[in-house]
Amino acid sequence: MPDDTSQKRADAGKATPADRPAGLRRPDAAHFPGSSVHASLAGEIGLRIVRGDYPPGTILPNEAKWAETFNVSRSAVREAIKMLMAKSLLASRPKIGSWVEPKERWNLLDRDVLAWYATSPDREAFLRTVQEFRLIIEPEASAFAALRRTDEQMEEISKACREMGEAASLQDRIRADTRFHLAILRASGNDLLVPLGVLIESALDHLFAYATQRVGDQQHAQKLHEAIEKNIRLQRPAAARNAVHRLLADTDAAIGRARR
Repeated sequence: MPDDTSQKRADAGKATPADRPAGLRRPDAAHFPGSSVHASLAGEIGLRIVRGDYPPGTILPNEAKWAETFNVSRSAVREAIKMLMAKSLLASRPKIGSWVEPKERWNLLDRDVLAWYATSPDREAFLRTVQEFRLIIEPEASAFAALRRTDEQMEEISKACREMGEAASLQDRIRADTRFHLAILRASGNDLLVPLGVLIESALDHLFAYATQRVGDQQHAQKLHEAIEKNIRLQRPAAARNAVHRLLADTDAAIGRARR
């Protein structure tokens, strides 16, 4: 027979889901990559919402059902639901549960929501939306950058442009492409554009990955970027603006080719 101390140790190892701190994994819990179980779980549920598995107005499964489905603790589910509520994807009330909010209430500038959108079945429509955003913002941002950029900011733009041309892999090129455009937003001198650019960074990554894979002539695309860099460097705002319009038209064409 085990003594009292041994029995207490054995009982301590049998914590129930309600006893576990938020996010603590059960030994047999499903594996989620990332920094925490609840954040990864929020990502899985959020992706399902954005891609339309749970349309607006849908009452979601309760905590116990999610915990059973993903083999995680109920406290992890609770924290995941809180994250999705903070992104305005969900609302919740006692005795009713959690339901999907109307799409117009979703925080579409949230990094995670953007990433989920970019991998949804309606990805092409979303990427066209990103292109429209770029058309509104980037031509004038580039013109301002040509007038306001510092030497340090210009070096950041030029370096990203060079790294695009020298990239040894598609992933390296995409990351350099994103840095190039974010550096231009920073160089525009408008404080509101900087956080906005950082927020859509994930969307730009997905857009550039999608378009780059479909651009037949990478050298032509590189020259379009180099034209933007050159005109910002030579402080030619009108020419920089026009160069951005040419680049955006080229990306539009790449997205259009993918639909055919």
